[in-house]
Amino acid sequence: NASGKSNFLDVLRFLRTLADNSGGGLQKAVSERGGIKKLRCLQAGQDNEVRIEVQLSGGVGENRTEWRYVLGFKSEGTGRQRPIVCQEYVERNGSTLLQRPDQDDEQDKERLTQSHLEQVNSNLEFRELAKFLRTTTYLHLVPQFLKFADRFGTNRLEEDPFGQDFVGELARTPAQTRDARLRKIHKVLIQAIPQFKDLRFARDKVTGEPHLEACCMHWRPQGAWHQEDQFSDGTLRLIALLWSLLNGESMLLLEEPELSLNDAIVRRTPLMIDRIKRQAKYRRQTLIVTHSEALLNNPIDGNDLLIVTPTEDGSVIRSATADEMAMLEDGLSPAEVLLPQICPEGIEQLGQFR
Repeated sequence: NASGKSNFLDVLRFLRTLADNSGGGLQKAVSERGGIKKLRCLQAGQDNEVRIEVQLSGGVGENRTEWRYVLGFKSEGTGRQRPIVCQEYVERNGSTLLQRPDQDDEQDKERLTQSHLEQVNSNLEFRELAKFLRTTTYLHLVPQFLKFADRFGTNRLEEDPFGQDFVGELARTPAQTRDARLRKIHKVLIQAIPQFKDLRFARDKVTGEPHLEACCMHWRPQGAWHQEDQFSDGTLRLIALLWSLLNGESMLLLEEPELSLNDAIVRRTPLMIDRIKRQAKYRRQTLIVTHSEALLNNPIDGNDLLIVTPTEDGSVIRSATADEMAMLEDGLSPAEVLLPQICPEGIEQLGQFR
């Protein structure tokens, strides 16, 4: 716990807001996280620069494209202490497309309050990169936000990361597409949920409010229909997970998808994700952060794993070592090989304090 898994995903969410040309950008990405003071590394000392570097690739063979994007920013040091760009660099297939600060930035310092990634009139050569980043989806559905959405009112985060408007998203999806996705989700739920029979989208006959309804079998032959506020937490999270895998074409970020789910379901989640992605129009790249033994007790390719380890100088993200890869190739699971590596020291004393 507290190793930095959520912060790792938030880097990609930060880039999503940065690349959003309809109300996003550098100033918003920083301000909605509480300013640079809350973004900078605790071990950074006097250096207050925050630096992000990502490498991406797309396509195969001759159509393969390699991207590299670097953004460094810090407080301007005077006045309103706005975040300003101190480095921005874009590279495609080894060729430099952008390098800032440039001569125009030196003549007009106000330009440094914005990245070129967020500006339509400046990102023509790398707009493909900006589009990919701003369509990234983060999901960490909180069932209570969905069940009691009317009590929370209209206050919700713009990208709705916690699923408060999940049913509204279903309502905005074209009926043919929505029904096709719900049929695929229905096939999974039949196997995972006892007495489950059917799943449908419906609107209230009086108010027109959208609802997700499930039919569960009981002593009556026709069963009973329940709306989303009566679903179990695990059912809601599972439906949202499956919907997200079928919806969209960019990167999907999942935070601890095992929450509220039975271990038997969690153990089959990687296979379920793979099967659903094969049925989707676009096979979304999916990043999952977890420390679930049940989830990691699967034959996952060691090349697809990253380990986050806290140190005295901040957390370190690394790939599996050669020895760990050898054990994985010999048939051991990531839960057996990697989880012991991240176990906190002295954890055996947790239940012995007085």
